Amino acid sequence: MIENRKSTKDTYVTKEIIETIVGQTQMKEVMADKTPMRYALKSMMAGFLLAIVTVFMLAIKTQFASTHIDGLINLLGAIAFSLALVLIVLTNSELLTSNFMYLTVGWYYKTIRLNKMIWIFTFCFIGNIIGGIILFFLMKYAHIMTPEMTSALTETVHKKTEASTWLTILVKGIFCNFFINIGIFVSMQFKEGLAKAFFIACGVVVFVFMGYEHVVFNAGLFSGMLFFNIDALSGLGVLKNIVFALIGNYIGGGIFVGLVYAYLNGHRNQLK
Repeated sequence: MIENRKSTKDTYVTKEIIETIVGQTQMKEVMADKTPMRYALKSMMAGFLLAIVTVFMLAIKTQFASTHIDGLINLLGAIAFSLALVLIVLTNSELLTSNFMYLTVGWYYKTIRLNKMIWIFTFCFIGNIIGGIILFFLMKYAHIMTPEMTSALTETVHKKTEASTWLTILVKGIFCNFFINIGIFVSMQFKEGLAKAFFIACGVVVFVFMGYEHVVFNAGLFSGMLFFNIDALSGLGVLKNIVFALIGNYIGGGIFVGLVYAYLNGHRNQLK
């Protein structure tokens, strides 16, 4: 019988990815501390990209509505929306939900403090929201949002706020960011842009098609309602969605992906 010469360290099969994530976490902290305006612009760009692709998705879904093939329409919308995360990741923009994974890994390996992690989350989320607001403010004067698109936006927001319970939002938030961050994690194994884009897109297609809850995407939808149908917006419904989608997204991306894979690749004091 062949002697087993493997050690525990040989089981750390994605350690290189974890080390990359830790390095990215350190750079995020430096940028947020030393050049906060640059970090703010990166987070605003992420929100802007997410919102502009949301409009693209609404246009596709409404313009294909006459086919009456709901499954195909939803799939086309999901594929279209996957472009958003691909653009965000490949332009190194700052998105709250991916930072849940990055910064949790950094916290596990003691490269960032908990209070600093929470501060960056808050800073990033505010930037994401501002980016979405800017996009829909400009869109108001572009005359691209048709009555059908506004109706689809209103219906989507109603489902995510008044028609959903807090528990539904929470669990859907977990599933959403689990798929998104698994896609990002897998994409980091590849150097070619096309391969990275494919795996990033895969997680997004699943979350959009299944109707899971993404807190930044939802915040963008709510920003759109401010400019196109504010009377149909429920303040308490928005608050409920934001709070529980945020918690769910952190559990799905920060704990189920970030913390799990950090643990699978070493002890807290052993990353070298």
